[in-house]
Amino acid sequence: MSTTRICLWSSPRNISTAMMYSFAQRQDTIAFDEPLYAHYLRVTGVVHPGQEEILATQQNDGNKVVNNLLLGNFKKPVAFFKQMTHHLVSLDENFLSKMKNILFIRDPKQIISSYAQVRPDVNMQDIGIAKQWELYNQLTENNLHCVVLDSNEILKSPEKVLRDLCSAIDIRFDKAMLHWPAGPKKEDGCWAKYWYDNVHKSTGFERQSTSSRALPEYLEPLYNESKKYYEQLFEQSIKA
Repeated sequence: MSTTRICLWSSPRNISTAMMYSFAQRQDTIAFDEPLYAHYLRVTGVVHPGQEEILATQQNDGNKVVNNLLLGNFKKPVAFFKQMTHHLVSLDENFLSKMKNILFIRDPKQIISSYAQVRPDVNMQDIGIAKQWELYNQLTENNLHCVVLDSNEILKSPEKVLRDLCSAIDIRFDKAMLHWPAGPKKEDGCWAKYWYDNVHKSTGFERQSTSSRALPEYLEPLYNESKKYYEQLFEQSIKA
């Protein structure tokens, strides 16, 4: 069976888990949660909540993940991989030519203020926006598939933006993508207990009250640096 393989290259503290739930509602789609997470932890040595469990339960050789999962065989015609852009390290990236690549961005002020609630020592690698800009240029310069999607645009008009996204990645739109049941999902990674409380309360694309959380003053230099990448990517994004 020919499979459409979708990689959502997201910044953290975005609504990427909601996007995974959205795609998982489709009868023609199988969805996977951050398959390169353990690889990223092993390669970088970064300390994250629950990392021992992640490393113990998930394949931590990223090239094996690529060959056995991302490029593997599926019983459904669409495979959706929720990915963090900063997990794309120390890998042969030739597989990107076989993917429908979605760069999933968010205003870095919202990302940074949210991320700092879990890990106060936030840096540019953590938020992934510079890597997204680098990946955008890499994909476009090599004429590889690339769509830029902004989460705030989805929240303005979920159906319109998702219709446009499906068109851009050559799959049909399915209204089932607009809603999902509350609570944990079978797709969730073992790290869900640390990060997914809010999204487990959701049943659709809803703006969270935490979206207006103030940016800590000590993180303003990081925001100012990341904003230039975000603004250039936003210009290329699907609009509501």
